[in-house]
Formats: sequence, structure tokens, C-alpha cells
Amino acid sequence: MTDIEIAQSVKLTPITEIAQSIGVGPDDLEQYGKYKAKLPLSLIDDSKPDGKLILVTAITPTPAGEGKTTTTIGLADALRRLGKRTVVALREPSLGPVFGVKGGAAGGGWAQVVPMEDINLHFTGDFHAIGAANNLLAAMLDNHIQQGNALNIDVRRITWKRCVDMNDRQLRFVVDGLGGKFNGTPREDGFDITVASEIMAVFCLATSISDLKARLSRMVVAYAYDGTPVTAGDLKAVGAMTALLKDALKPNLVQTLEGTPAIVHGGPFANIAHGCNSVIATKMARKFSDYTVTEAGFGADLGAEKFLDIKCRAASLKPSAVVVVATVRALKMHGGLDKKSLGTEDLTALENGLPNLLRHVSNMKNVYRLPCVVALNRFPTDTDAEIACVMAKCKELGVNTVLSTLWADGGAGGIAMAEEIIRLCEQENDFSYSYDLDLSINEKIETIVKRVYGGDGITVLPAAQKQIDALIALGYDKLPICMAKTQYSFSDDPTKLGAPENFTVTVKNVRVSAGAGFVVVLTGDIMTMPGLPPKPAAEAIDVTEDGQIVGLF
Repeated sequence: MTDIEIAQSVKLTPITEIAQSIGVGPDDLEQYGKYKAKLPLSLIDDSKPDGKLILVTAITPTPAGEGKTTTTIGLADALRRLGKRTVVALREPSLGPVFGVKGGAAGGGWAQVVPMEDINLHFTGDFHAIGAANNLLAAMLDNHIQQGNALNIDVRRITWKRCVDMNDRQLRFVVDGLGGKFNGTPREDGFDITVASEIMAVFCLATSISDLKARLSRMVVAYAYDGTPVTAGDLKAVGAMTALLKDALKPNLVQTLEGTPAIVHGGPFANIAHGCNSVIATKMARKFSDYTVTEAGFGADLGAEKFLDIKCRAASLKPSAVVVVATVRALKMHGGLDKKSLGTEDLTALENGLPNLLRHVSNMKNVYRLPCVVALNRFPTDTDAEIACVMAKCKELGVNTVLSTLWADGGAGGIAMAEEIIRLCEQENDFSYSYDLDLSINEKIETIVKRVYGGDGITVLPAAQKQIDALIALGYDKLPICMAKTQYSFSDDPTKLGAPENFTVTVKNVRVSAGAGFVVVLTGDIMTMPGLPPKPAAEAIDVTEDGQIVGLF
């Protein structure tokens, strides 16, 4: 069966019962139908102890698939099977990938969060609220200019873009304000995908309504003619944006196929943003559980690095353990094997690709000093010799490898992983960040490239250095770094698979996300508005006469 057929075959538990299992009564639920609900922020009780926090990350992604979200969900189900109070905390999927090439973000097989159709599509409307708040600010910015421009905004230095939650390359660069004096000021403009917007990052890092408002107020939208930043606070847009976001800020409660409570909230991309679900959702999940299982997007060089260096730093979180997900098939692709040949044993290709996994594992263990386990999602074509090879190489780093069959078996296929996680969580760890905030912007970027990516250093283009110098002059130099980089390589070149060496990363553009509280560094050919592939997934999606969605994976 397909993922959607599996999801539709399972009878779901009413959300009131799921909430009751974590001690939340019906009066504290804002129900969105029978199987979805929002949780009020008041449920974060600081007097309650926090559960252990487990991060699931992965090797550098390939077309062969790794199964990170499936592993996250399945691990939570497995821990619950072992009698542990467990909550899974995930990001909300973006419509862009759902209709594009990547697919949804609700897991797969028998390890899914449900109702998967709702979660992958409009869900509870959070992304629409974020897009509306973003575009309200854009409208107020242009209206301010139209109505006399009291802030002396330089229309050539407007940094705020409109957004839409769709892969639409046609909107990357536009000229708007055409049609004469009464229709606005003509200028070059563009759109970002909603999950790359700063409001999404602010939304996911905010800890309360007041913190949300403070962060929104700090967002830089343009620069005046004298070079001073113009903020959303200057435009008096914060109250109205908060009004649009106040309900969205409440985390969403759903369930896994096995009835494990799941909090799904927020969804910044990890290749162009910080790639983690909301701080509010993570904190709430920890109050309701002994073990909270969460994930960060793409490979560990992107999602995990940002989870640890940005989110954990901002929210004072300390993970207890890390799972690095891999497959034999994906590692053979990193070793140069063609996708059509992945079903045959090839120890040479596997050994050539293994350095990718080992670099990610070493980073978690030696850079961030966190207990780590490798989860190897087993495919029927994997041979015993290939599996033994992976286990032996990871053992040399002092890290155990466990096999999982979560896609086919649900939580039952992750019991060994859950037992290893419980063991690791009992160990004390010396969690540390990969860089110190007191370093200069250039030094922080270079440290990430050298310590996490394994590169030789950075090449900063002259225009980017001017941007860095300007941010230093404005006092933004002590913020953490959010790298915008291809997800397909440790380097900024997507063709460099495995664990490339002797490379530098080219810094092309640097800008501040003052509300989110980090400096965004754009490298390589990264774009903040993706496009659809030659054959979009949207072509296969349809609705039957009785209203059932089909073709959604």
C-alpha cells in the first residue's frame, strides 16, 4: 500500500483521548474537527520537569531516501511500546515540496503522523496566517512610501519580500508598482517561499506572545537614505501582525498511527532557514513526556547544526542524545553508484560513501559532544556484508548502529533503537556549540565550514564583505549564523557527494534576520524561492467523488 492508503486504513483515536493521555482535558483544547486541536500556551508549566530531548538527524540526503521523519515518528512509537511517556515534535510541511518533488513531511509506511492529508495540506491554517502577516507588512511598507515616506526609506534598499507557500520560480524577481502614480512606486521586488520568510523563523523561535511581538518589532525591512535600518516596529505593523498570528502560535496536537501524541508546529526549511519546529512546541512536548523526539531538516550539517547552534542556544535547550539516520542505498550513492544499481551488493561503493555518515557522526560526538546512535533503515536488498561494514566503521568511532524497519513494522521495528536511546539518555553529556558568539561574523562562518563541513575555509565576495561590514557597524556581529547552503553536499557544490575535502565555501550574500536573531549567509546557488520539477507531484493528486484525497504519496 502507499503511504496515504496505509494512513486511511487506520482508525484514528479522537483527539480528546490523545490529549487526555498527556493530562490535557477537553476544556484546554481548541478542536479543529475530530482529530486535530490546538493547545494553549498556558499549558507550558515551568514548575514541571522537562523530559529528555532526542534529536533525529541524518546523512546528506540523496534521491535514494533516508527516512528521517519516519525514524523520528517510529522511534517515538517504539519508546511508547517500552512503556515510556513519549511525545513527538515535528515541523509542519510546506505546500511547495508537497506539490513539487520532495513530498510531504508526515513520515511514511506504518510510522506516520495523521491525519496525513490535513497535515500535508492546509492543516490548521498556520502557514496561511504567517503568509498573511508577512504580506501585511509588505503592504504597509509600500503604503508608507506611497503616503509620503516619512521614514525616508530608500526604495532601492528594501529588503522585505512578499511570500507564498508554493514553489513558483516566476515570482523570484518581479517589478511591481506599475500603472501610474496612484498604483504605487515602481520597483524591483520578489517573493520568498513562506517557509523561508523571517516571520516563519520568528514564529518558531518565539517563546510567548510578548516575545513574538518583540521579535517582529526588530525585523529589518529596509534602509533609509542615511543607512539606518527601518523595522516593522517603525512601520507600526507589529500589533496587526500579532493579531494574525496569535492563534497560529498555539501548537497543534495530532497523533501517530499508533496513537502516540504528536505536536506539529512551524516549518522553516533547513537549507535556507533554521529548519526546526517551534520552540513553544518543543518546550510543551517536554512538559508532557519523559522523552521528546524531534527532528531537524536535511542532513546534520544543516538541520542539526542549526538546531544545536541556533535553537538550543536561543531556548536554553540541552539534548540528551542524537540519532543519525542512514541507509545502505544512500551511502552507496554517495560512493558513486548509480541509482539504478542500488539493489546489488557493492562494498566498494559503500566504503567510498561511508565517510559521509562518519563525518556527520563525528560532528555530533566530537564537535557537539552528544551521545549518538546510527539508525540504519534496512531495505530488503541490503546484504549482511554491507550492514556489517557500516556497523564496523561506526564502531571505530565508538558509536553503535541499530537496524530499523519502521516503515514496514511501525514502532515494533524500532525497539532496538529505542533501547539504545534510553541507554544513551542516562549518560551525562558535555553539550557544546560549534562556535563562540564573540567571534567575528567571518570567523563564525569559517568555523562552521571547517569544523562541521570539513572544508578549508571561505571565500567572501566583495559585495558580501561590504554587507558584513555594514552589519558590524549596526551591532549585529554577535548573532549566531544561519547558513543557506545546498542540502546535497557538505560543500556549497551539490555535485560533491560523500565527504569532500580541499574545498572552500563561497559567501555571496549576507543579511540580518534581526527578529529571528541570526545572520543569514547565502552560499553557492541557493535560492529562497524553489521551482517545481519537470513532473510535479501535484500531477498525481486528485479527489474522488466522495471527497477522499488520492495520489498524495
